[in-house]
Amino acid sequence: MLRILGSPKRLCSGWTRREMLCAGGLSLLGISLPDYLRLSAAQPARGAGKGIPGFGRAKACILLYLYGAPSQLETFDMKPDAPVEIRGELKPIRSRLPGLDVCELLPHAARVMDRVTVVRSLTHPYPLHGVAYALTGVPQIDVPMELNPRDPRHWPFIGSVVDYLQRNTRRTDLKSVPQNIALPFPFSTRRIGEVARAGPYAAFLGGAYNPVWTEFRGQATKHMLKTLQEQKLNVAEPYIGITPESRFELATATELPADITLDRLDTRRSLVEQFDRARRDLRSSDAGRGFDRYREMAYNLIGSEKVRTALDLSREHPRLRESYGMTLFGQAALAARRLIEAGSRFVSVFWDEYGLAGSAWDTHWDHFPRLKQELMPGFDRALAGLIDDLDMRGMLDETLVLCLSEHGRTPKLSNTKGGGRDHWSRAYCGLLAGAGVARGKVVGKTDKIAGDVIERPVSPKDILATVYHLLGIDLETTLRDRTGRPLPLVAGGTVITDVLA
Repeated sequence: MLRILGSPKRLCSGWTRREMLCAGGLSLLGISLPDYLRLSAAQPARGAGKGIPGFGRAKACILLYLYGAPSQLETFDMKPDAPVEIRGELKPIRSRLPGLDVCELLPHAARVMDRVTVVRSLTHPYPLHGVAYALTGVPQIDVPMELNPRDPRHWPFIGSVVDYLQRNTRRTDLKSVPQNIALPFPFSTRRIGEVARAGPYAAFLGGAYNPVWTEFRGQATKHMLKTLQEQKLNVAEPYIGITPESRFELATATELPADITLDRLDTRRSLVEQFDRARRDLRSSDAGRGFDRYREMAYNLIGSEKVRTALDLSREHPRLRESYGMTLFGQAALAARRLIEAGSRFVSVFWDEYGLAGSAWDTHWDHFPRLKQELMPGFDRALAGLIDDLDMRGMLDETLVLCLSEHGRTPKLSNTKGGGRDHWSRAYCGLLAGAGVARGKVVGKTDKIAGDVIERPVSPKDILATVYHLLGIDLETTLRDRTGRPLPLVAGGTVITDVLA
């Protein structure tokens, strides 16, 4: 069955998804319905931000998101002179950027540090898994919001905003390649325990602007024993390794029945359109127009040769695939580069929880074993592979690369087997590279234990503001929420001029 994931199940007019499918004869497609859309087209302010270097330098953006939050002390802000309960057991190694040592588990990343900017002074007051806080303009976050993607207080994901503005203010062919696509599978859907997490959703922009997700179809080559408090689960872990035959497919078109050709689909489409003509009241409403946008996207993506080609990693030389790492994260990063080449503007790759809640980079337990066996090798290869590949193809100067998370980890190790670091948002790291970003630079500084920022504090909102700036989107642009109230793209965010070339 075809489905657009992440969309609501009820129109604000009162029609449920089931009612709409039954009445409209859309059971072939199973297309979800969008949120109620009340936004008028956003009007960018003329000239705003153009006096700052780098405005509009990025044609596209690739986001690498490490859910759960890696430790700054075991990545890019090591403190080898701190006491052992702070510095831990891993040693620093030199990178190609003088003065920037990185963790010994990142030998490949060490080679590309002269082409990135490291921000060591990210800081904010919310030490929880606030993916929505890190990736949207919302001014604050709390646990109920984190655990409820449909909380009305949410603001739209940056990729959704980019997609929305592009569709409403530019004359661009958006039919064949999604402008806001995310890999490897719909966020927060591959682990047991707790409820769905908030983050990469369109919020008041409406479900039609949610990311278009892929699905992972493949097999893991290794297992990992994961721990959540007293719970343990042995998981076939694709983030450690996958088979070369593994692949990604659009979640909107992965299960079309084999006997349904495009000709037959067009015939059924005609029937649907006849039904729509009889439903003028629905079609003339905002919700109906949003539904039409979703349906049209579904038809276009089914027949999109560009998307299928971009996701076909077998077209790449095995040596290049290996350079990214034959892992879920590495191959998703390679697919992201191919999607950008195909014409997408914002592609996100999430290192998500898998098999068990509290996994991914949320290393409360077995901190060092998991860094060594599960996390760092795949991240190391993927980051270096992407930077090298983009640079070799001449794409790095026009493609913005981000590596972000929601917070850092506590400076002091907990007394658990394998060590543990808990949530810490007062100081952590992020990476930027590519279009308009300085090569080989470190911004900000922390104290002797990487616990507090002592030089150039940076908010996650400043990162988002900088991304909008580099993509050529004026920060004076406003959006309107469901009540018609104008809102800024990013509450309180300013461009980080220190990171710009």
